[in-house]
Amino acid sequence: MSKQNDIQQLIISQGLLPLFYHDKPDISVDVLRNLYAAGIRVVEYTNRGEYALDNFMLMKKIISTELPGMKLGIGTVKTKTDAEIFIAAGADFIICPIVNLEVAKITHHANLSWIPGCMTPTEIHLAEANGATMVKVFPGNLLGPSYIQSLKEIFPGLSFMPTGGVEVKKENLQSWFNAGVVAVGMGSKLISKAVLENKNYEELLTNTKLAMQLIGECRK
Repeated sequence: MSKQNDIQQLIISQGLLPLFYHDKPDISVDVLRNLYAAGIRVVEYTNRGEYALDNFMLMKKIISTELPGMKLGIGTVKTKTDAEIFIAAGADFIICPIVNLEVAKITHHANLSWIPGCMTPTEIHLAEANGATMVKVFPGNLLGPSYIQSLKEIFPGLSFMPTGGVEVKKENLQSWFNAGVVAVGMGSKLISKAVLENKNYEELLTNTKLAMQLIGECRK
């Protein structure tokens, strides 16, 4: 099995892909450690600030010494240059908010999973035609579960993962999984601004465990 399939199967198995960014390296590392403690083994760090690369490299170092089995990908990759930089820094997978074919080519060449962000059927078709087997449906809060349910009929071979608007609530999660998603991306609804500002890692630990438990129940 290729690295691409390995990562996607890990995301599907976990059912939840936490994603976040913070300027401060210590907070970035502490969030990663607490996600790991909650049972998370695959995380998306987002390229949304000037310290993204430095923090990412530090997090990869922490993983190598403290967090066996953790996979760390980079999100919000919009350019060829960003893809090259983070692949060189050891990214385990690449997630994009858009469909950039240069990024797709570079990522596939590195034998890594490319998960592009798509909104329209045309974007999804373009992604699939260029090697995507999993797409991030974004923004999920605007599109909703019924939209994915309709898309799945047109693209039966693709795996869908919504990001945006997914909440740590049984009813919300059930609606997404009933629509046929394989996993959900969760950012601020899980790793909230309050958690980051107040370093309330106990809340993060509790909510992450709860989210995983609810996802397990939704899949039964």
